[in-house]
Amino acid sequence: MLEYRYDTQLLIENANKTEDELAAAISAIPGDSLLAVGDREMMKVHYHTNVPWKVLELCASIGEIYDIVIEDMERQSHGLQG
Repeated sequence: MLEYRYDTQLLIENANKTEDELAAAISAIPGDSLLAVGDREMMKVHYHTNVPWKVLELCASIGEIYDIVIEDMERQSHGLQG
């Protein structure tokens, strides 16, 4: 069993935080494998967590979110669709 089950990915447009500020805010949510790159115009977020809705809620408060992908890595490890 994985410690953090959901691979959460999204894009943020017109962010009101810098890359470092975004990474610090997301890090307060339990998880790992954080990737937050880009600039205020466009950022990519990738994070493994058990509470993907908290990541979405936080990111939506920072800018416009889209291209949201949440994959269940536990299911994938069993050969099932994520």
